[in-house]
Amino acid sequence: MQEAISLDRLALNQGARIKTIHFHEKERRRMLDLGFREGSVVRPVLRSPSGSPTAYQVCGALIALRSSESERISVLPLQADGGAF
Repeated sequence: MQEAISLDRLALNQGARIKTIHFHEKERRRMLDLGFREGSVVRPVLRSPSGSPTAYQVCGALIALRSSESERISVLPLQADGGAF
């Protein structure tokens, strides 16, 4: 089985399935409302020149997260043919 990595370590356009989100209370609720929930497929599509924030495609939406947020989300990278967007 493949090891989980943090969302901020994904290469652009590399799909992954969310394994765990490491937030508490209000922050966790916000992430869930944005579509960042266990089992969702996510893909980084745009990254600022400084590296933060990064825009992620998740649940049909494009959401920007700072590195400090995306490093708190564990994902399992998908194979090249895995996951639909």
